[in-house]
Amino acid sequence: MLELDLQVATEAPAPSEEQFRQWCALALRQRTADSELTIRLVDEPEGRELNHTWRQKDYATNVLSFPADVPDELLDIPLLGDLVICVPVVEREAKEQGKELEAHWAHLVIHGCLHLLGYDHIDDDEALEMETLEQTLLAELGHPDPYADDEA
Repeated sequence: MLELDLQVATEAPAPSEEQFRQWCALALRQRTADSELTIRLVDEPEGRELNHTWRQKDYATNVLSFPADVPDELLDIPLLGDLVICVPVVEREAKEQGKELEAHWAHLVIHGCLHLLGYDHIDDDEALEMETLEQTLLAELGHPDPYADDEA
């Protein structure tokens, strides 16, 4: 079962709670246990402040992942962690990259959820594993490969 706490701290339009649930459930389906997470939708000032505080980067980024780091014996709930998504950044990136807005939202939610599960993209092998899974899950939703135009 997925327990999602959706916090909307912006006036900007965003996907529905049902869409967030669908994307999270898809990303988390490999997990056999129940899952509990929070998604907070923010504007650029809050996104910038959080990115500066936690990553020492002085700009708002698209999604920040905060995995729960609580020993199982201390907390008897299936807490995965929190995602903070900066709505204006998501909208701007989709436009700049020529991506369908819904596809970009789906990608970032799935990407963030995979970080909560422990996936990362620091080294090439980890990045390939994470990106391949993202591509597969997005294809199930009928969305194109988000990395198709990356020539890096």
